[in-house]
Amino acid sequence: MRYDLVIFDNDGVLVDSEPISNRLLAGYLTELGHPTTYEESIRDYMGSAMHRIHDLVRERTGQRLPEDFDDTFHARVFSAFREELEPVEGTVDVLKRLVADGVPYCVASSGSHERIRVGHRKTGLDAFFPDALVYSAEDVGRGKPAPDLFLHAAERMGVAPERCVVVEDSRLGVQAALAAGMDVYGFTAMTPEERLSGVTGHFSRMEELPAILGL
Repeated sequence: MRYDLVIFDNDGVLVDSEPISNRLLAGYLTELGHPTTYEESIRDYMGSAMHRIHDLVRERTGQRLPEDFDDTFHARVFSAFREELEPVEGTVDVLKRLVADGVPYCVASSGSHERIRVGHRKTGLDAFFPDALVYSAEDVGRGKPAPDLFLHAAERMGVAPERCVVVEDSRLGVQAALAAGMDVYGFTAMTPEERLSGVTGHFSRMEELPAILGL
């Protein structure tokens, strides 16, 4: 099937940010008295908007995270991104192929616009993603796993949900895409296949994506 719009998740799909951000998140939560391993951070928070971290900590402990939690965490993440971040291997070639074939695409991320932009500038992906192709959970009332962000991106891009395909690497993102009525392919470079149930298909290397998309 040839889709009318390819919607990319950002973290872990376009930029190799998940190891960095989850390492820092686990460390910060532990520092605040909520012991969290890297593996637990991946399991519980990968692909989620910031409000989910607050909600889950409060649900589990009855305690609120500090008011400056988001600002402090983002400052640490952005600093690390500027030093360490790289594009996911093969992503640039995929984007070049989409451009060459005239296939519309965009990014829809649980991260803030600032987080997306910091990462894209460091990795050079800003050349492929002008503002009109960048959608963040900040733009909608609810982040993933709610479908709102993907539906918002499709509407703004002028494409019906059933003509969209989502590329995701998180359980929450897959749930959001399915709830939006979109096909979704699970990228398993970091996430085991069994955590991405319900997807249209799986792939483990970005080089496989053009064939999946019929390019």
